[in-house]
Amino acid sequence: MRNRRKFIGAAVAATAMLATANAQEAKHYRFAHDQQLNTGYSVAYDMFSARLKKLSKGTMIVDQYPGAQLGQEPQLLQLVKSGDIEFAIVSSANTATISPQAGVMSLHFLFRNADHVIKSLADQQVIDAIKAMIDETTQGLHVIATGSQGVRNIYSKKEIHSVGDLKGIKIRVQATATEDAIFPAYGAQTVHMPFGSVYTSLQTGVVDAAENSINVYLVNKHYEVAPVLNITEHEANNALVYVSDKLWQSLSAEQKQWVTTAAEEISAREPARAFELEKSAAAKLKSIGVKIVEDVDKKSFTTIADPYLDKLARELGPHAEKIKNLIRAIN
Repeated sequence: MRNRRKFIGAAVAATAMLATANAQEAKHYRFAHDQQLNTGYSVAYDMFSARLKKLSKGTMIVDQYPGAQLGQEPQLLQLVKSGDIEFAIVSSANTATISPQAGVMSLHFLFRNADHVIKSLADQQVIDAIKAMIDETTQGLHVIATGSQGVRNIYSKKEIHSVGDLKGIKIRVQATATEDAIFPAYGAQTVHMPFGSVYTSLQTGVVDAAENSINVYLVNKHYEVAPVLNITEHEANNALVYVSDKLWQSLSAEQKQWVTTAAEEISAREPARAFELEKSAAAKLKSIGVKIVEDVDKKSFTTIADPYLDKLARELGPHAEKIKNLIRAIN
């Protein structure tokens, strides 16, 4: 009996020691973004963190910091570059603040429809070209995946049925050269500000309109201050997932492979999920009485925007032009 107790005691002690060793082996990493939960960004986190935990057998744990807890997107990019945050998902448009050629992803009507967005973001040639663009034009971080939050639409207090309805409108846009060229061509005045300031600016009249995906419009309650959603679908709401170079250089070859494989899950699966969120968000907005203008004359927009596709991509640089050509070639 005494020997049996000793055996059980030793087994319990060994189990405790093993649990302690495993806990010590597990490392936690931060994954930051500026959106709420139940958005494409949090979906990307869920996919990535679950797969990385499984691949690493629980030794690499990724914790989510949503809602701009660690900063707005331009700040997040700087924190990843400095190694103060390990992972972040940031719009390709805000990426243009550190790599201007990333603005190519914001070209209006570059993508034909939702399927084209999904296929393009999963295309290995497109992904490799984006990775090369970031690696060759900036330092301190690397792209590991592409993501989506659907496509962008214009919301305001007034209905927009054609490009003429934008004349003189002050609209908050992302700070890219492409936005600053195309929206004025529509007759609008562009205004830049952090995403977190959009609600108050719409409320106080600092801007008349803003633009984003349907689900982002919903979860951030922008419909409260801009109750008309105009389905312009003028731009893909692309995102890029980053790893800091500081972390990347510290990882073993095996760990790098785990991160790469987990990130591939995002590019392959998250964009389709983002468009599902868009559909459910539109249904919810209708149910609460938001006015959704679906009969927007998109041709009035594309007539102006199409000539800018080649011109702006060429002006942005060789990486931008290559990415544009690869995306346009996808059927």
